[in-house]
Amino acid sequence: MRLALRPIGNSLGVIIPKATLVEWGVEKGDLLEVAGRCIRPVQGGALSQQALDELKRRLAAAVVARCTAREIRAHGLANLHRWQKSGAWVSAYDEWRRLLERGDDGELFATMLGRDEHSNRLRQSPPYVGLLPREEVRRLNEEASA
Repeated sequence: MRLALRPIGNSLGVIIPKATLVEWGVEKGDLLEVAGRCIRPVQGGALSQQALDELKRRLAAAVVARCTAREIRAHGLANLHRWQKSGAWVSAYDEWRRLLERGDDGELFATMLGRDEHSNRLRQSPPYVGLLPREEVRRLNEEASA
């Protein structure tokens, strides 16, 4: 995702999309850290790649448990449409769009819940963010960090 630097008072800043903040489990008043060339939520300890993959899979499983495939598709396609219009686009979104438009529930759930490399990669940029209550996202993030 690309974010443009914008003037904010006498400084420059970025606007982080709400979907990203929800995915991170952060809200107004929470802290972010700049680490190298990255901006990310402050965590007690950094998660390993394997732990991060499992967190993303657990978030996807919570979405699958709460929502129908039709709801996931509608919400995901709406997010993708909005992100494309705003210029926030990554290659994984092309794959998600094709997957969501095909209408194959088995393929959708296999991608959301799979433990393979392809599923892990796509879950790093999920279009279904925003379907879970913020408290549930925060709880899953806290459990992963514990």
